[in-house]
Amino acid sequence: MAGPINWLSQVASVSKFGLLSIPQRLGSVAAAVIGIAGVVAVLVGVLSMGVGFKNAMTASGSPDAAIVLRSGADSEMVSGFLRESTRIIADAPGVARNEEGALASAELFVIINLPKRSTHTDANVPMRGVEPAALKVRDKLKLINGRMFEWGKNEVIVGVGAASEFTGLDLGGTLRVGRRDWPIVGVFSAGGGTAESEIWTDANVLQAAYKRGDTFQSVYVKLVSPGAFREFKDALTTDPRLNVKVLRQAEYYAEQSTAVSKLITTLGYLIASLMAVGAVFGALNTMYSSVSARTREIATLRALGFGSGAVVVSVMIESLALAVIGGAIGAILAYLAFNGLHTATMNWNSFSQVTFAFAVTSELLVQGIVWAVLIGLIGGLFPALRGARLPIAAALREL
Repeated sequence: MAGPINWLSQVASVSKFGLLSIPQRLGSVAAAVIGIAGVVAVLVGVLSMGVGFKNAMTASGSPDAAIVLRSGADSEMVSGFLRESTRIIADAPGVARNEEGALASAELFVIINLPKRSTHTDANVPMRGVEPAALKVRDKLKLINGRMFEWGKNEVIVGVGAASEFTGLDLGGTLRVGRRDWPIVGVFSAGGGTAESEIWTDANVLQAAYKRGDTFQSVYVKLVSPGAFREFKDALTTDPRLNVKVLRQAEYYAEQSTAVSKLITTLGYLIASLMAVGAVFGALNTMYSSVSARTREIATLRALGFGSGAVVVSVMIESLALAVIGGAIGAILAYLAFNGLHTATMNWNSFSQVTFAFAVTSELLVQGIVWAVLIGLIGGLFPALRGARLPIAAALREL
């Protein structure tokens, strides 16, 4: 046991010299820590955007809900149904029912332009025409201000995300769409789902306003149970009167989020990688300065019998300690700056804006710290090897 204990004491002794010399290298140490903190903050911040967008999409679906589109359609924008088809869908087996009838809502989806509050530039905002069953199909929907619009009238309710992100959507105001004015009578939440980015009104009124006849683009359905999906899907896809695509709502929204999430994640890793290169050079400079400042001390310890392995490990410990400090600072900054931050981005499947909140998760924070540790390992390795290979006699002659 004497050998390992002696080796650990050597590591501790050399590490002590390194830590005590930090005030002499405060500038380079601070630069390295700040560089690593910046990498972690940017990486976690950008990736939290992708996580937040995905959360908003997946929160929109529940296991006992389904959406029906025209066969071949990848979004509501390119789907379409006549009234008769929506009735057949509502009558299919597996659809939940109450005293008012089937819990199925045939819906119309249009895009309007509204300016953003932050940039004042126009953006596409979805306006959805729904039927009364829509409130039962989406069990997370809840009015938080005002009242529900009256059926048959030019009234709208707006999602809380849309109301906060776009101008002209304040409760009690009037929305001008086409040649009609639409009083805003309520604001609703939807458990953080994409419906919070939308404006809702009566489907029949929206059909008349946009001269869509008696057509719809999708049918949202509440099932009697999650297990009823197969029966429901088989009944519709084998019906010769229909040409449909049936998906669980969670599956549909997961598909909708894939392209944007991949883009955000790719950009996040690309930006972080470029910044990490700079951070590695900063760490290298710091640790080379550390070794240079401790040349005589390291040589003296080596002359007294300290092994080169202890020198390598001590330099790596210092590098990792600085990296972890930088990573922790970056993680804290990312959490404080980004977690819960609301924004909007384009959903390329529907060509409309989706509002969502950044989500800094524990997994992202751990990932940021791992990146910091890797930077510390790379930045400390070569200076550590240089310190271990210093010629003892030459080093002792240095001033």
